[in-house]
Amino acid sequence: MATYKHPAKKKRLIKLSKQTKWAPFWSVFKAYGKGRRLHPSRHTYVKRSWRRTKTKA
Repeated sequence: MATYKHPAKKKRLIKLSKQTKWAPFWSVFKAYGKGRRLHPSRHTYVKRSWRRTKTKA
């Protein structure tokens, strides 16, 4: 990849990098209640890995 990245492409890459993170831990309590113990990755909307899925950005 080029050293200089166009700002629009950079914006797209930033958005895609955010999609790889888990949901915050407090969102589990908010969605399911205090007694339910779930991993935050269970209800993350989009899960993307640099190994599995390649991007078109």
